[in-house]
Amino acid sequence: MTDGDPSDSAGSPGESQPAPETYDEFAASRSDPRFTDWLRERAGESWDDATAHRLTRELAADELADDVFRQYLVQDYAFVETLVGVFGHAVGTAPTMASKSELVSFLGVLTDDEDDYFLRAFDALDVPESVYSDPKTTPTTRAFIDLLERAAGQGGYAETLAVLVPAEWVYLSWATAAADADDSPSRFYLSEWVDLHAVDDFASFVEWLRTELDREGAAASPRRQRRLEQLFRRTVELEVAFFDEAYELGRGSSQPGDGRW
Repeated sequence: MTDGDPSDSAGSPGESQPAPETYDEFAASRSDPRFTDWLRERAGESWDDATAHRLTRELAADELADDVFRQYLVQDYAFVETLVGVFGHAVGTAPTMASKSELVSFLGVLTDDEDDYFLRAFDALDVPESVYSDPKTTPTTRAFIDLLERAAGQGGYAETLAVLVPAEWVYLSWATAAADADDSPSRFYLSEWVDLHAVDDFASFVEWLRTELDREGAAASPRRQRRLEQLFRRTVELEVAFFDEAYELGRGSSQPGDGRW
């Protein structure tokens, strides 16, 4: 469990006035402005929809149907393959050796600890290797993959961070809330999914990612700042759609390979 979600410092965007249109306006009204706080506020209600989604709430309460989680996990595994590639791209564009080292360390987590979790969870959920090794990706998954690839391939370090930060920060936020609940899910594939994203090391990494984007974003031109804001906001919107879609796919699907995969 983490000591606290670093997103707590600026309050909930859904409870305040819309964030200023530009970062300069936002910074002028803050004693210690952070570019990522502005991005999160610009995401508006989508941030709350992503971090307090029905799927994450049911997961934390041990009420999430296996059919829903199964569908979600298969799509997420497909997404993670691209995520690893984008983190690899970030290593190449990172401005310092220290930054490259941080990113490489996290790549080790994605390709080792997290991959091991996926394989054990698939086994417990009776997902055949033929399904998770070559999944039929959904429109939302494909849109998410396309966004990450375009941000990394057509932009620079800042653009890559603009999609990586919300992708990881959303998970830290909901998992921290889940870890603070009184009880842990009894099914290991639910409890461990929370634990993977609610540990101090992950919280520290997300904070580091935010700090990188804070620096890059604050130094960017207003036009580039707007592009970073659009990438961040779109990532959050796709996180919501990704969670929503798991229910649409999982409804009525009790066996893997029944045509809904």
